[in-house]
Amino acid sequence: MKILIRTGLGLLILAGILFLVYVILPKGPRELMEFDDPHQVSRKLVKADQYMASTGTPWATEAALDIMRRGGNAFDAAMAALLALNVTYPEAASFPSIAPTLIYDAEKKAVLSYCGVGTAPGKATIDFFKSKGHETVPKMDILAQLLPSSPDVIIEILDRYGTMSFGEIAASAITLAEEGFPTHSMMLNHLDLNLVERIGFAVMMPYNVEVYMKGEWWRPLHHKDRFQQPDLANTLREMAAAEKKALLKGGTRSDGLHAVRDYFYKGPVSEKIVRLHQEEDGLFTRKDLADYKGFWEKPLTGSYEDYVFYTNGTWTQGAVLPMALQILEGMDLRSMSHNSPEYVHTLLQAIELTMADREAWFGDPNFVNVPVEGLLSKQFAAERREAMTPEMVFGKMPEPGNPLELQRKVLPLKSYKTPVVVASNQGTAAFGIFQDIDTSYLAVTDSKGNSVSLTPSDFPQSPMVPGTGLCLGIRMTQFRLDPDHPAALAPGKRPRVTPNAVMVTRDNELFMTFGTPEGDQQPQALLQVFLNMVVFGMDIQQAIEAPRFRSRNFPDSFSPHNYRPGVVQLEKSLNDLVGTDLEKMGYTVEVVEDFHHTMGAAGAIIRNKDTGKLIGGADPRQENWAAGE
Repeated sequence: MKILIRTGLGLLILAGILFLVYVILPKGPRELMEFDDPHQVSRKLVKADQYMASTGTPWATEAALDIMRRGGNAFDAAMAALLALNVTYPEAASFPSIAPTLIYDAEKKAVLSYCGVGTAPGKATIDFFKSKGHETVPKMDILAQLLPSSPDVIIEILDRYGTMSFGEIAASAITLAEEGFPTHSMMLNHLDLNLVERIGFAVMMPYNVEVYMKGEWWRPLHHKDRFQQPDLANTLREMAAAEKKALLKGGTRSDGLHAVRDYFYKGPVSEKIVRLHQEEDGLFTRKDLADYKGFWEKPLTGSYEDYVFYTNGTWTQGAVLPMALQILEGMDLRSMSHNSPEYVHTLLQAIELTMADREAWFGDPNFVNVPVEGLLSKQFAAERREAMTPEMVFGKMPEPGNPLELQRKVLPLKSYKTPVVVASNQGTAAFGIFQDIDTSYLAVTDSKGNSVSLTPSDFPQSPMVPGTGLCLGIRMTQFRLDPDHPAALAPGKRPRVTPNAVMVTRDNELFMTFGTPEGDQQPQALLQVFLNMVVFGMDIQQAIEAPRFRSRNFPDSFSPHNYRPGVVQLEKSLNDLVGTDLEKMGYTVEVVEDFHHTMGAAGAIIRNKDTGKLIGGADPRQENWAAGE
């Protein structure tokens, strides 16, 4: 008994000492910086004569403009903006994760898609995950890491279309990582963890805490505090040094670029990544990294009136937007009045029908025979339009359509029936860490009309690579562990990711480059922005700032793939107008504040084909910023 009492007293004393230590540890800001934060602040329409960028942070926009001031083209500038976004929005769009990309080649008047999404490692099988007791791919785990793709994207774009070196386009990102920038509102929103969450994060992923909190788990982040990433700066500098070494040996510009790629996928960086996986019982091998390569593809297309939409293949959800627009094309939207109950309900039904088709058919086309010709046909859109119920909600996700009969080539396919999974807490991250984290976006257009649309993403919900500042993210969580699902996990396969890029042409000329972050909301937000502009005559900034809605009536793309039948989310000002009417129709309405980041954060650049002048918009729902000269 005395031993127990003494032990108890000892533990109490130790707890008291630890509490006192915690009390006296510094918890305030480290070093505040001047910053006029644009989060949730209405923007002005931006106009420019020569070139423009609209990206997820002001620093990324400035990095793109700086490149074009120095003679670089849109492709150089977009890669500089990508790296600057990786640095200044690191918890949402980290280096070196995914980067789905579209490019517009003004000389050829051609849109091309580049697959900027990595593949599952060779050891990643459904049986492996099931043997570990997983029903879905776990978050906060090294097993959630997909092979990194953005270094491949950067080198491919620069080599094929750019004019500058990797060192030149990485310079802004290196400076930002080394010298720091002010912690902005969206970073604070994502990373403002309570004490218990910070302790849990430090125990689970100590290097991540070193990167994001300088190892000081006891000190929360503060708005406008200087945020630095010296390890990431060193990694980017070492990659640039590999390029310089190749050039000093007499190599060409292309040789230098490929030396950067090899340094990452076959050299010192890959060694560090594989060492982490060996230590943490992960799945990556040197062969996985050395063999990785993205690919060029013909974009998927659909149209609305005289606008043609381009997006990435069915390794993304990009085709949802043109499919939904083609359903709506046969309806008199103008007569409904903007954001009336009838209008909101009509768009929600088009979205939900298309999302049902996404669940049934979309997957990596290298592994799944996706009937894209049928899915994107006007006849299929007409058939889906007939399935709409004007007076009532679907109640649950509708049945998918059958596009097989509209394929000129018969494919050996069957539709996937999505099981109903009611929303739950199963599989959510420990301690509630990072439950509402997001993606980013960038659009760049140069004076010749070349343009890039790119949606980078990934999150520090898995162990970062020690000493490098590299975050490999959790995109494996967008696979399914159901072998019958088109997005089922398989070695070498790409998940059907939510991020996708979009471009729009009119009269065979580039009309608009645009996109948005925010998971399953991406096509929903872009649908609303485009129709606000084209149907209701808003300028692009007005179209972006108009209040939004969001359906949740389909399985979430991220594990554990929760499904919330009949739920629609409305920004407050929209709820005040139509919330009661939608509830009477049978919707379950949830309200979020106006300019809420979960409603998407669109960026856009419009090019006047006659004058070449540019008009840009940026969403106040996040830190997005548009500027040009």
